[in-house]
Amino acid sequence: MTAWMDGTRDDPEPSRESDRGKFEVVARDGCARIGKLHTSHGILETPALLPVINPNIRTIEPREMWDRYGIQGLITNSYIIWKHDDLKQHAVEKGVHDLLNYPGVIMTDSGTFQSYVYGDVEVGVEEIVEFQRSIGVDIATMLDVFSRPDMTEEEVKKAVKTTIERCEESLKAAQNVMLNGPIQGGIYRHLRKQSAQNMGRFDFAIHPIGGIVPIMEQHRYKDLAKIMLATIGELPPERPRHMFGCGHPMLFSMLIALGADLFDSAAYAIFARDNRLLSPQGTYRLNDIHSWPELVPCVVNWTPEAVRKLDDEERTVLLSRYNLEVTLAELSRCKQAVHEGTIWQLAEQRSHQHPALREAFLWLTTRPLPSGMPSESLEDLVQDDRTAAREHHPNGGIWEQDWSQVVDRQAIQRKKGERWGGEDTLSRPHILVARKHLQQRWRPESSGSSDVLILNGKPGPWRQRCDLLVLRLKSVLPDLEILVQTPLGLLPYSLEDLNPFAQVDGPTWLWKRRLNMVLLREELQRLHIEADRILILDIGQDKLIQQASNLLIKHGLLKEELIVDDSQLPKLRDELRRRQILDKLIVLANVNYNDAVELIDSCTYVIGGTGRVKNVIDKNGNHILSPRLTDGGISITDLGSKAIHERRSNSDFADDGFSPYVGRGEGPPILVVEQDAVEFVLRGRNVFHGFIVSCDPWLKAGQTCFIVDEQGTLIGHGLSQCDADETLRYRKGIAVRTRSDFSKTFK
Repeated sequence: MTAWMDGTRDDPEPSRESDRGKFEVVARDGCARIGKLHTSHGILETPALLPVINPNIRTIEPREMWDRYGIQGLITNSYIIWKHDDLKQHAVEKGVHDLLNYPGVIMTDSGTFQSYVYGDVEVGVEEIVEFQRSIGVDIATMLDVFSRPDMTEEEVKKAVKTTIERCEESLKAAQNVMLNGPIQGGIYRHLRKQSAQNMGRFDFAIHPIGGIVPIMEQHRYKDLAKIMLATIGELPPERPRHMFGCGHPMLFSMLIALGADLFDSAAYAIFARDNRLLSPQGTYRLNDIHSWPELVPCVVNWTPEAVRKLDDEERTVLLSRYNLEVTLAELSRCKQAVHEGTIWQLAEQRSHQHPALREAFLWLTTRPLPSGMPSESLEDLVQDDRTAAREHHPNGGIWEQDWSQVVDRQAIQRKKGERWGGEDTLSRPHILVARKHLQQRWRPESSGSSDVLILNGKPGPWRQRCDLLVLRLKSVLPDLEILVQTPLGLLPYSLEDLNPFAQVDGPTWLWKRRLNMVLLREELQRLHIEADRILILDIGQDKLIQQASNLLIKHGLLKEELIVDDSQLPKLRDELRRRQILDKLIVLANVNYNDAVELIDSCTYVIGGTGRVKNVIDKNGNHILSPRLTDGGISITDLGSKAIHERRSNSDFADDGFSPYVGRGEGPPILVVEQDAVEFVLRGRNVFHGFIVSCDPWLKAGQTCFIVDEQGTLIGHGLSQCDADETLRYRKGIAVRTRSDFSKTFK
C-alpha cells in the first residue's frame, strides 16, 4: 500500500522548560494564524487536527499516525481510561504515551462529552484533573458542563456558571500541567461572551469552544459562525482556540479564517465505519462514487469498486486512512492560504459546498439590518441570497461589532493580485479595511466642492495610458479631482498603483460596467469629495486626450481642445510625484497631513528606467523613502523614520517613560522596548515578545512602526507582526521584524 512515509520518525524533542505552555504566532492572515504550541513532547504546529483515539478501538494505530502521517498531537478520553481498570493501571504505571504507543503531544478530554451522550459521569472535578496529571498527559481538560442547543437560556446560564465555579479547583489540581478551559454557552451569544470573558481570567493554556457537536450534526453552521464571532474576541489572544469535536474538512477554512487553531474529531473513523468519505466538497457514500473525490496516497492502487468488495474490517481501515489523509490535505491547503493571504478566498470557495455553510458565510459577510427597522419594510428586502442572509429582527445589528473585530485585524498591503470571486470579493475583510483606511485618511486637494473626472473602462496599470492626460488636465483645471473606477471602488489617481485596488485579476467586463451615479456620489462623499459635476471618461478609447477634451467641452469645463506647452510637463510631473508620495504617507503610514507636507516639500526624486520614482531624497541629500513596485506601498529608510518620528509629538512621554495605550491616534505607531533589548534593536535585531513595555493602541499587524526606548528615543523601525493587544500579551515569538540598523546608519 502506498504510504505518505515508510519507516519510523524520530521521537520529538521536548520544548525548553521555560517555553512550555507558550504559544507563538509565526504567520497570519487577519484572525487566521500559523502558530507553535510548546509542550513537554515537542512543538505542536497549528492549525492542527488532533485525531480522536479510543483506547479500546484503534482503527489506525497512534504510532502509525506519528510515523506515517507526521501527526504531532492526538486526543484521547481520560474518563474512558479511568473507568477501565486495565487501561487505568497501565496508564498510571507507565504513562499515557506508553499506553497508546505514541511519542507526540497527547491531549485528554475529561468526560464532558460522555455526559452529553450518556447523561452523566461518575468522576469528581478535581479527581479527573488529578488523574490526567498522574498519567502524564501534555494537555488536560477540566470537567465542564456541556450546553446543548435545545437547553433553555436559564439552563445554559447555570451550566456556564457551574463551569466557571470549577476553574479554581481544576487549575489547582492540574499544578504544572497545561489545562484546557472550555467555553460553553449553547447558542446564546451573550452567554458565550460571558463564558469567554470569565474563563479568560484564569490561567488556562488553551480555550476549547465546547458544545458545538450537536450544532454541527444538525448543520447549523450559521449558529456556529455566531458562536465563533461572539467568543474569539473575548479570549486572551496568546492562547490557542480549539474547536471541540470539529473535524470535517469542509469547515476548516471558515473557522480558521475566524481564528480557530485546533480541531479534534473521530469522524475519520466513524464515517469510515458507515462507508462514508470526507471531502472539502462535502460527504460522499462509497456506494455512490465511481472515482475518488480526492486522490490521496492510500487509494492510488485501489478503485472504489475494489474497496467495496473488501471485508468490513479491511474496508474500514482503508477508508479511515482515506478520510484522515483528505483531512490533513485540507489543513495543509488552509495553512498555505494563510501564508499567501488568501484564507478568505478559500472560505468563499468552500462555502458553496453546502447550503447551510453558504448561509453561514453570507451571514458573516453581509451587513446586518439597522436596529429598529420597521418590520413592514422587511419583505421587500429579501431579493437575493445576500440580502436574505441579514437578520430580520429588531436587534439585527447586534453582531456587527464582532464582525468589525475580524475586519480590523487585517493587514492592508499584500503583494499578490486580488482574484475576483464575484460579489463575495467585496466582502473580503482585508478589502473592507483597505476601503476603510482610504476613506478615513485620504483627503482631496480642494476643501470645497469640485468637479470630478472618473477614469473608467480599462484595467491598470493606468499610468502608462493616463499620466500625460492627467498632467495636462491638472495644468488647466487644478481643482479637478481625478479618480479611477476599480472593481473594488473609487481610487484617487495619486494612488493608482495601490494594492488591492490596482491589482484585481478578473474578466474584462469588470472594468466596463455601467456606473451608478447615485452610488458614485455616495462613495465620493465617503472620500470627502463634494462633487458639483461627475464626468466619466472611457479610457479604453483611442485618441484619449482628444476624447477627454470633447467631454470637458461638452460639460463646460473647457472652451477649447486641451493643449499644454510640453515645457510645463516636467514641473507638472514633479507635482504629481509629490502628491503620490504625500498620499501614500498619509494613507499607508498614517502620517499627519501637515507633517507629510513638511517632510516632502523640498524633496527630489531618483527616477528608475520605467519613469517611476525609485527613491525620495530630502533637502539634505538623504534617502528617506522608496515607493514599492510590488504593492504600491512605500518603504521607509532609517533616515526617513528619524525624520518622521521627529515630527511626531513627544508629549506622550512622562518622567517615568511612555505609558501604554495613549497617543494622538496618528502617525506610525510607537512601540516601547525594555532597556535589555535596546542594543539588539539598534543592531537591527527583531523585537521579541516579552521585551515590550507598551505600544500605541492603533498598532496593527503588517504595519510600519517605530521602536523606541523607555525615554522615547527612536532606536529602530520595522514591520509589526501583531496588533496592540497581542503585542503586550504574547510571551514568545517575533513582535516586530526590524528593518533598520541604526548602529551603521548613525555611527
